[in-house]
Formats: sequence, C-alpha cells, structure tokens
Amino acid sequence: MADGVSGTNGDGLRAVIADDQALVRTGFGMILSADGIEVTAEAADGAEAVAAVRRTRPDVVLMDIRMPGMDGIEATRRILAEDTAGEIRVIILTTYDLDHYVYAALTAGASGFLLKDVTPEHLVAAVRLVRSGDALLAPAITRRLIERFAQREEAVPSADRHRDLSGLTPRELEVLRLLATGLSNAELAERLFLSPTTVKTHIGRILSKLELRDRVQAVVLAYESGLITPGGATETAL
Repeated sequence: MADGVSGTNGDGLRAVIADDQALVRTGFGMILSADGIEVTAEAADGAEAVAAVRRTRPDVVLMDIRMPGMDGIEATRRILAEDTAGEIRVIILTTYDLDHYVYAALTAGASGFLLKDVTPEHLVAAVRLVRSGDALLAPAITRRLIERFAQREEAVPSADRHRDLSGLTPRELEVLRLLATGLSNAELAERLFLSPTTVKTHIGRILSKLELRDRVQAVVLAYESGLITPGGATETAL
C-alpha cells in the first residue's frame, strides 16, 4: 500500500484506489494523477481500503469487488457506515457489467460501477461525476441490474434496510416510481409536464427525506420497498 501519490491537484479532488492487482492500481493512479486528481492511498484488499479511507479522507474510492480477505462489498459497507463518511463516494470496479456482486455493492451504498477496461477519459469523468453528487449508472443500466438480481436470495434486504415511504408526497412517490423505471430527468419532466429544474428539486427532496446518497440508491430502494417490482417497469422504461 502506498500513500501520497499526487498530480497537479487542480481542483482538490482526492481518491483512494483499492484493487488486489498492482498493475490496476498503478495504471489508474497514473491516469488520475495526470488529470490533477490526488491519489491519497492505494490498497490491496478491503481492510486496507477501510484503513486508507479513515486515514486520508478522500472524496472518491475506486473499489474492486473481489479482493482477498475483506471484499469490496464489505469494505464499502464499512466505509459508508462511518459517522464521518460525509460526502465520500464509492465507485465499484468490476470485470463484467452485470456481475451479480454489483447489486449487493449498490445496496451497500456505492454510487455506481466501472468496468476495469474503462478508457482513461471515462475514468476521470466518472470520478469527477460522483464527486459532484451524481450517480454514475445510467438509469436504464441500473434497472437492468436490479431486475436481474433483486429477487436473488443474496439480494434480499434485511429488515433494517427498509425505509418508510409515507413521508413522501404523492408527487414524490410518482417521481420515485418513474425514476425506478429508468427515465432520465428530461424524460421525467416530459412525462409529468414539469420543468427539469422542478424534477431535480423533487429528486433532491426524495433523497433528503429517505436519507439516500444518490438516485442509484433511490432506484434500489424503490424495488426493495415494493414500490415497483422487477419486470414491472418494462413498458414505461426508456
């Protein structure tokens, strides 16, 4: 594990890279540093990742799912469960775009995922995107993941993962339901005859009321709460 790899630090964005392959860590570190993103630490397993985040307080963590010892899912859960997690965002690294572990990682709080063969430009853009508070997954991809894995035994949520939706207004419930079908903000605005700004405001309120990090978590919750069921979004999606 190495700390303090940094570039030009153009906008103060800081990242931790966790992957059991040294070449992946080195390659991603070089790409981020070249674009002015400071790599505060590297980690070869989940336990090292948790320790590195506690020590260096990055903005974004690039987290491999499959690592020896503590895997990326448990590491993500522990990082985001910390009282001091604040605005830390986790991007999951995976080899396959529908790896069944991705769903578990999203329910653990990750803000999206990247394939390991991502282009340098996409990697940098992804880190900057999630740092801004947006979710990395396109809604349609999120829906594909959830519809495929939401009913698998390992994806059944524990009781403490349920959240009461009664605090949402009827309009907010409608927005959440449509959001979970894979509609973008622009499509939501068109469907509901609202301005994009109003849609964004509704989504912000939904996230705040349900204590969710981003729209990916909102989509996951919509399925887990039974607001929408796998396969029930096909006609309204896209």
